[in-house]
Amino acid sequence: MAANGENPANGRPIEDGFIRIRNVTKCFGDFTAVDDVSLDIGKGELFSILGGSGCGKSTLLRMLAGFEVPTAGSIEIDGQDVTALPPYERPVNMMFQSYALFPHMTVEKNIAYGLVKDGAAKSVIAARVDEMLSLVQLGDFRKRKPAQLSGGQRQRVALARALIKKPKVLLLDEPLAALDKKLREHTQFELTGIQYETGITFVVVTHDQEEAMTLSNRIAVMNKGRFHQVGTPKEVYEFPQSRFVAEFIGTINTFKGRVTAVEEERVVVACEAAGCDLVALGRHLLGVGDEVEIAVRPEKIFVSKEEPPDDGGVRLQGVVDDLGYLGNRSLYRVKLPGGKVVQVSSQNRRRSVTRFLEWQDRVWITWQPLSAVVLVD
Repeated sequence: MAANGENPANGRPIEDGFIRIRNVTKCFGDFTAVDDVSLDIGKGELFSILGGSGCGKSTLLRMLAGFEVPTAGSIEIDGQDVTALPPYERPVNMMFQSYALFPHMTVEKNIAYGLVKDGAAKSVIAARVDEMLSLVQLGDFRKRKPAQLSGGQRQRVALARALIKKPKVLLLDEPLAALDKKLREHTQFELTGIQYETGITFVVVTHDQEEAMTLSNRIAVMNKGRFHQVGTPKEVYEFPQSRFVAEFIGTINTFKGRVTAVEEERVVVACEAAGCDLVALGRHLLGVGDEVEIAVRPEKIFVSKEEPPDDGGVRLQGVVDDLGYLGNRSLYRVKLPGGKVVQVSSQNRRRSVTRFLEWQDRVWITWQPLSAVVLVD
């Protein structure tokens, strides 16, 4: 991302290196939770750290907050080295997964708590509380207590309380995990709207791939204490740099094989499971004889009972081994003659009570070389 570049999600100018994490390691005894990671996050970004349980993402967030001290490395925020600073001296605030609201306080008192503790003037507190209530659209609920609110409303109270002191950075630990699916989807857009309106840098930790893809300007995919890939949601999804990223973000089909030819950015791979050569976009320095995997997403594959024209794409025959109806789309598991099963996702564009395909139907599956990528690790 270029300095003072454009935010890829909302077009607002951002500054590179607002948060600088340099060679940070965190060990707990013999266990290394975070292993020599470096990262730059721009001012005004909504940045997500994505990974499974135990990958080190929450430990990294706690080091940004000051609740943990790195074993090695440094952390800088807005030009200030905060590596050894306690939480209350850092220009950050944190919104916890549990929301941690005070049950005996009203909404407005929960939101005001940080300013009251700092001894701010009553007029300042009142004005800022009104501003926050308007921002999170809870003006009519100011006198209620947390037990009288829905999960989504409690989440917004916690967000307002975290924002009222105008931190330079807001850290969010699994912010939507406690919400049901529909409310979570709705709240994702609310959260991005609030981040855009405030201009505060948000750093989100989540295990939910869809949440990270929807919320983020950029994503860091983490596993076993290290970053596997950092990029925009589209870069990470469409051009995964490792098998771990390809399989962790969404669903993907992979074919092992050996390179037989390299033609500019196209790679030809002999694949026994497919029963033929496969062609894919190759962005690696590959040579003939290298072992690689061809990866293609289910939605990039077309399925048909009729033989498709030979237009330079990959064409394979198989049998429908399993299928599932998901309302807006159907999933097909197509078994190839050699036993390899390929998952295909097909959009249900027409309303019908009959299936387009049935079990054991003989079908063709096709995709274009540009729809596939080469994985080398």
